[in-house]
Amino acid sequence: MTTRRASIGSHAVLAVGALVMVVPFIWQIITSLKTIGESTQVPPGLWPAHPQWSNFDQVFTDLPFGSMFLNTALVAVGRTVAQLLFCSLAGYAFARLRFPGRNIIFAVFLALLMVPSYLLIIPQYQVIQSIGWLNTVQGIMLPGMFSAFGTFLLRQFFAGLPPSLDEAARIDGANPLRIWWSVMLPLVRPGLAALAVLTFLWSWNDLLWPLVVITSPDKMTLSPGLASLQSQFTTNYPVLMAGALVATVPVIAVFIVLQRQFIEGVAAAGNKG
Repeated sequence: MTTRRASIGSHAVLAVGALVMVVPFIWQIITSLKTIGESTQVPPGLWPAHPQWSNFDQVFTDLPFGSMFLNTALVAVGRTVAQLLFCSLAGYAFARLRFPGRNIIFAVFLALLMVPSYLLIIPQYQVIQSIGWLNTVQGIMLPGMFSAFGTFLLRQFFAGLPPSLDEAARIDGANPLRIWWSVMLPLVRPGLAALAVLTFLWSWNDLLWPLVVITSPDKMTLSPGLASLQSQFTTNYPVLMAGALVATVPVIAVFIVLQRQFIEGVAAAGNKG
C-alpha cells in the first residue's frame, strides 16, 4: 500500500512538472494566433476571436527569415559535428592514452568549466577579428566548435570501457586512431547523442555571440533576428511568438530523433559521475 501511494505521489509530481513545462509552449501557440490588442489585453483571453494565421506570413515579411534559418542551421550543425569530432578525440586521449602531464592538462580542462563564458567574449572577438571572420557565419561558429564540457562528458564514457578492448585491438594491429574510430566510438553512442543534442540546442538558441560579431541582417541567426522584433515602446508579440514557434521546430525534431540515445547518455553520465 505504501509503495502504491509513493508511486501515485511520484506520478502526480511528474504530471505537475510536465504541466508547468507544457503550458508556456501552449500559450506561445495561442499568442501567435492573436492580434496585437488581444496579446496585451488584461485579463488575457484564452483563445483569439479570429485566429491570425497571417502572423506567420508576416515573420517572413518583416525579417529575412529564410537566410536567418539557414545561417542558424549551418552554425548549429557545424558546431555539433565539430564538437563530436574534437571532444571525442580529446576525451579518448585523456581516458585511454598515457602521456606526460595528462592529469595536469585534464585539470586545466576542468578549471575551464568554472570560467563564465562572458569572460571569454573579448579574447574570442579579438581572435575572430585577427583572422578576418567578423560578420561571417564561420565567425559565429568557431568559438563553439570545442568545449571543456564535451571533453569531460565523453572522457567519462571512454574511461568506463574495459581496458581489454584496447589490448585486443592492439594485438590485431590497430593504431590508437583506428581504435578510437572503430572500437571506442560505437560504444559511446549514448554519450555522443547527449552531446549532440545539448550542443545543437545551445547553438540554435545562441543570442549574445552572434550579436557581437554580426552586423549584416543577411548573416544574422534566428535568436538575434527575433530579438530585433522588440522595440523600446512596443512589441508585436503575436509575430514574435509565431517566429519563435517556427524556430523551435528543428530543435524538437532533433530531440525526437535522438530522444532514446539522449536519455541513455544522460543516465549513463549520471551513473559514471
